[in-house]
Amino acid sequence: MPSKQIEGVKSLYRSWGAAMAANLEMPLDEWRDMIEGWVVLAAEPGGVDYIETDAGGVPAMWAVPKGCAEDRVVLYLHGGGFVTGSMHTHRKLVGHLAKAIGARALVLNYRRSPEHVHPAQLDDVVAAYGWLLGQEIEPGHIALAGDSSGGGLVITGQLRARERGLAMAAASMVISPWVDMEVVGESWVLNDGKEVLFTRKAMVQGLVSMFLGQGGDRRDPLANPLYADLAGLPPLYIQVGDDEVLLDDSRRLAERARKAGVDVRLDTFPEMQHSFQMCAGRAPEANDAISRLADWVRPKLGLADASRPVGARHS
Repeated sequence: MPSKQIEGVKSLYRSWGAAMAANLEMPLDEWRDMIEGWVVLAAEPGGVDYIETDAGGVPAMWAVPKGCAEDRVVLYLHGGGFVTGSMHTHRKLVGHLAKAIGARALVLNYRRSPEHVHPAQLDDVVAAYGWLLGQEIEPGHIALAGDSSGGGLVITGQLRARERGLAMAAASMVISPWVDMEVVGESWVLNDGKEVLFTRKAMVQGLVSMFLGQGGDRRDPLANPLYADLAGLPPLYIQVGDDEVLLDDSRRLAERARKAGVDVRLDTFPEMQHSFQMCAGRAPEANDAISRLADWVRPKLGLADASRPVGARHS
């Protein structure tokens, strides 16, 4: 039975749906302002400093937990359909994740569509990753993480980095990744009525058009990693809710990665919605998911196995 706290995800998503239904031609700036309210789901992690910076020409925000290992970094790519979301919407979620891992995290404010179409987002990810390497952070001490569209960028950004000859990071963590630009997963039918955020396939089709631009290729491996050669990518941890219409995105990505020889872990959470981890610090389901991410990635970053429980306070 889902907790009372996690029901806040459904409530917020329903409020967005109602607002958009009441204003079918909502201006882009109003839409983005509304989605900035995503940040309310999470509690403040406490003991985390936030510092805005320039990461190789890309605006970004450091989340720095007290007493963390500063030579270990999680590069985080926010969700929002490539159109909305920001380093501010995901600040608290990433603060909880960084604190649980005991490392710094860098939340990237990559360029958004429709003003900037694919591959602008990839170029921003590679610029920031290259900047981290230039700061003498070893690739084996970097993990990439992201949710939704940002989860897809975790994969395609590393494919772009590989093209540029950059060393691979130590690990990848993706939450409810959106990778299927063709929007053909069976879970669109199977989870119809369970999903609260993406209630209309046409909405996601519209996001695809804004992301790829006129004439964009929905099977471009750097936009749709289901058509990419994933061999050589680092270990991958995928989390997804089993009520999501994007559930098959995670399953198909895991299958493709395993066939390419990638070490993959896929956790499916019963009765959970898209990016439910945004309730970090409030909902036990979100805290459990973040603790799992931290426990999985710490040894891959060369950190001790024991992580700080999500929601724990510093003494």
